[in-house]
Amino acid sequence: MKMTIYRTWKTGLNGLRASITIALTASSVLLPSCSIPFLKAGPDYERPETVEVPISYENDTADTTATYDGAAWWKTFGDPELNGLVEEVISGNLDIRKATAVIREFGSYVTQSRADRLPSINLNGSYQHQYMPATQPMPGMSSERESESYNASAAAAFEIDLWGKLSRAEEAARATLLASRENRRTIMHSIISETVSLYIQLSTCEKRIILSEENIKAAGKSLRIVRARYERGIASILELKQAERTMAQAETTLPQLRQDLGTARQRLSVLLGRYPSSKPHTATMDDYKLDLSPVPPGLPSNLLERRPDILAAEARLHSAAARVGVAKSNLFPRIALTGSYGYTSDELSDLFTPDNLLWNLVAGVTQPLFNSGKLIAAKNVAWAQYEQSAIDYAKTVLQAFAEVEGVLLTRDRQIEKREKILIFVDKAREVERIASARYERGISGYLSVLDAMQARYQAEENLLLVDLLILTNRVTLHRALAGRWPGVDDVDRD
Repeated sequence: MKMTIYRTWKTGLNGLRASITIALTASSVLLPSCSIPFLKAGPDYERPETVEVPISYENDTADTTATYDGAAWWKTFGDPELNGLVEEVISGNLDIRKATAVIREFGSYVTQSRADRLPSINLNGSYQHQYMPATQPMPGMSSERESESYNASAAAAFEIDLWGKLSRAEEAARATLLASRENRRTIMHSIISETVSLYIQLSTCEKRIILSEENIKAAGKSLRIVRARYERGIASILELKQAERTMAQAETTLPQLRQDLGTARQRLSVLLGRYPSSKPHTATMDDYKLDLSPVPPGLPSNLLERRPDILAAEARLHSAAARVGVAKSNLFPRIALTGSYGYTSDELSDLFTPDNLLWNLVAGVTQPLFNSGKLIAAKNVAWAQYEQSAIDYAKTVLQAFAEVEGVLLTRDRQIEKREKILIFVDKAREVERIASARYERGISGYLSVLDAMQARYQAEENLLLVDLLILTNRVTLHRALAGRWPGVDDVDRD
């Protein structure tokens, strides 16, 4: 008995192997001749000429003949803590991790679309045990009321890509995958830029807090002088009240600055993928970091080759063009080949015998005749989406060049403004020193000291704020030029 079962299953295994071999052989014969489309419906993608690219930037003062790659640009600030934060945000930011998952999703879509172009082979097996009542005989059946049947076969199906529908679908999927990769680069570049900007804001806020504390100390010292003079009858009650008002006003700025500092710390924690925290951040960027080397922006046309948002928009346009081909292909006949090879029998022991062999091969053609304009409407939808993608691409290119021009313009004006503020700071400090000396000698009133103190504090705070603008403008310029960044762009291949 055991030997009979063994022989039966061995014969069955050989029969199934033969079925699969025949199916694979048929697929290999059909694939070279039928997987390559005879015609490709729809337009072949070409980058549109949307914006006339100038030779150089209008507001550029640097050497535009130099090639800019922006490699690890944040390291130009020379701050090890900042470098560590950037590395941490690349690995821990939740938006970046989500964008990575999106890439895996669209990569699977490419695999699916590629599989549609290849034959599909299925192994089928069935067992049926049937019982029929004697009162309900079936035509053609024997008088036996109970029967069994066995079936084992391999089936193959293949669609001839005559009009390039399947190849266009794969082309669209690949372009969408490329767009998802460039979207991830856009997200990474934006988040790295935001991290560096927040780090600069933290340092500036800490400097403003230090400046505010020094201003409070200066106001306290002035108040003690005025109170001593008032007690000796030299100063008036008005001067005392003015000094007290100055002290109170100086103390009001500190809580808001500490709140701003805590808020910036929490935002940075979220970017790093941590729970929001307001723990002290003691490191401050030194003033020498304003002496950064000039940035050679490179030729404007290079911007089209490296900005990820432009590349993503172009990939979406490419995908839309391929989907037009898919929609047009649906208007033409569809040719499908199907076949099967296997065995069927009423007895398991006789299943894989030559007498029970069955096979079939079917070639089918489907041509849409009437569907109330559904397929034509779908083609028009694809064309309209392509036109929208072309407009979005042109807008992205234009905005990219406008962003670079705006950053360069702002940089020049802020540097000019900083030079003016430096003069203002020197004059304000000199006036405060003279006013304080004259008041202590009783030559002038306290109002001149009050005005000088406020002007000096405002000048020093304006200097910190313009430094913040210059540094964040530098960050924005790096982001706008979108250089290839080691450790950032290479991650897209994971």
